[in-house]
Amino acid sequence: MSAQARQETAEHSGLLKLLSAVFYAGSSFLITVVNKTVLTSFRFPSYMCLGIGQMITTLVVLYAAKRSKTVQFQDFDRSILLKIFPLPLLYVGNHITGLASTKKLSLPMFTVLRKFTILMTMILEVYILRKTFPKRLVYSVVAIVLGAMVAASSDLAFDVEGYTFILLNDAFTAASSVYTKKKLGTEGLGKYGVLFYNALIIVIPTLVASALTGDLHEAVTFEDWVKATFIICFLMSCFMGFVLMYSIVLCSYYNSALTTTVVGAIKNVAVAYIGIFVGGDYLFSWTNFLGLGICMSGGLVYSYHTFNNKSSGNSTEGAQELKIHITEDSTGRYSTS
Repeated sequence: MSAQARQETAEHSGLLKLLSAVFYAGSSFLITVVNKTVLTSFRFPSYMCLGIGQMITTLVVLYAAKRSKTVQFQDFDRSILLKIFPLPLLYVGNHITGLASTKKLSLPMFTVLRKFTILMTMILEVYILRKTFPKRLVYSVVAIVLGAMVAASSDLAFDVEGYTFILLNDAFTAASSVYTKKKLGTEGLGKYGVLFYNALIIVIPTLVASALTGDLHEAVTFEDWVKATFIICFLMSCFMGFVLMYSIVLCSYYNSALTTTVVGAIKNVAVAYIGIFVGGDYLFSWTNFLGLGICMSGGLVYSYHTFNNKSSGNSTEGAQELKIHITEDSTGRYSTS
């Protein structure tokens, strides 16, 4: 990330950081519910085509905004591919595996297993950004993962394919968060360029893949296209796909990649427990419920320490416990202090 981008991040007000985090949490919650309705309640057969609809919506909205000069980002040229790589690959992987796991897993188990994203994000930041983390934060992550394992161990609706998709989704999400933070400092791209060119580069290959696999045919011949309620839910999912991606980029812009992941954990507290009563696909067991409790408690402790660090400002105690400074020397190497 450039020195100018780091300086801008440091100057963001606490209110902007909080609002962007709340915006992301709300968007993530809503799209999980809407996608679950489309894929499970209506039994829409193609999560890939749903992702394509979300990409197309992103392109249409941002292109219209650019034409009307509401937003600005670099026009396309060959340098865009180098600037944005590998985000398009991570983006499509995150989209497809996320929608697939939503279809295969119950809502509470989906949100529990998403907790592994936090651990993966920490690992990637250690290797990519050379960050270190205090023991208190590491213990919180361990509690989150432990709770997820306890809950998953008694999952009465265990699905190997669903678990595979959700763990892949965790990896793609973590990598996407870290690289999005890096790419936001790239000259000429910015928030809107990252969103637009991600969608532009991958929408055609994804459309071709859906046609070759038969997903596109199944989506086109789906019988519920004549139902107004399904059409409304489908369009809501497409629009919320754009809103979610924008909220992720916005939260990453004003906060760190790790904070963006933490916000997802906070959102999961509400989603998991609401999903127990809403959705009809949660099979209750005390072990599973206990695991949910451990997982969510760890998430809250983790979130408390992270946001407490944000609000502690320059206090000595906060700096000693949590604050990590990342500096970059003239050779481009990272160091921590």
